[in-house]
Amino acid sequence: MAKKFLSIIVVPHTKTSTRTFSFSQRSLKILAGGGAFLAVALIVFLVDYVSMNVIRQRYKVLTRVTAEQKAKIADYEKSIVELQAKVDNSETYIKKINIMLGLKSPDVLKSPAGIGGGGSDTDAADPAGTVPPSGPQGLPQEAVHGLIQKAQSVDNNLSFLADKTQSKVLGWATTPSIMPTAGWVSSPFAVRVDPFTGKEQMHWGIDISTNEGNPIVATADGIVIRVQKDKYLGNSVAISHGNGFVTVYGHMKDMPRPVVHEGQQVKRWEVIGYVGQTGRAVGPHVHYEVHVDGKPVNPYLYIIEQ
Repeated sequence: MAKKFLSIIVVPHTKTSTRTFSFSQRSLKILAGGGAFLAVALIVFLVDYVSMNVIRQRYKVLTRVTAEQKAKIADYEKSIVELQAKVDNSETYIKKINIMLGLKSPDVLKSPAGIGGGGSDTDAADPAGTVPPSGPQGLPQEAVHGLIQKAQSVDNNLSFLADKTQSKVLGWATTPSIMPTAGWVSSPFAVRVDPFTGKEQMHWGIDISTNEGNPIVATADGIVIRVQKDKYLGNSVAISHGNGFVTVYGHMKDMPRPVVHEGQQVKRWEVIGYVGQTGRAVGPHVHYEVHVDGKPVNPYLYIIEQ
């Protein structure tokens, strides 16, 4: 049986002879199959290329969204830590007010004892209450609900205290509540090693280090009951505020004459002397004491504004 062929005759425009191309039926089938395969492969490639483009675009969008969410989460965690610190500070503030109003014992504020310079020989029992530790800590996500409840409790306590203070507004003027000078507490109300004797001794006040010559102010309204100079506190002033409160200010600077005199009435924020280094003092500072009914207490409990 004769084989079937397909012939293609090419006639050029020039006068040269024609050219004939002959293909067998089998060759045509192979060419057709190869062409179909290439067409299918091309279609698959195009579909895959388009799909990958779509996936790449989605990946870019997801990457951007993820970055934004991470940034929001970081801001959220930072806000939670800041809120925790504010709630803790508010709680400490409320505890101080409770103590000043006589609603709670000084035991509610405690911390390890610190060390510092200066001191006196006041003989009294060791009191409870020292400067509380500070410093915000990170808050886990599961504690958010507890923090909200804590904040609500602080709000309720503030409302309660607002009602309580209505009947004690006049008492605030004569209650110590501020720092006697601008500075930092270098020695807390605690047992410490005396810088002069090297022995452990109770420090019955706080030492506030600052620049020599800075003004010292009365921490509440009262009457000056003592202006003197002794070997421990140097130039010192004592003020009676009534209701059992007495404050003492030591190591004042030598002046041609005292700023205040015994029997003088003073107001909160009124200057009563200047920072010095008289008496037993290591560097310029103010030794500040608060006494309640004749007993020295931690002045930190009576410092609201710092």
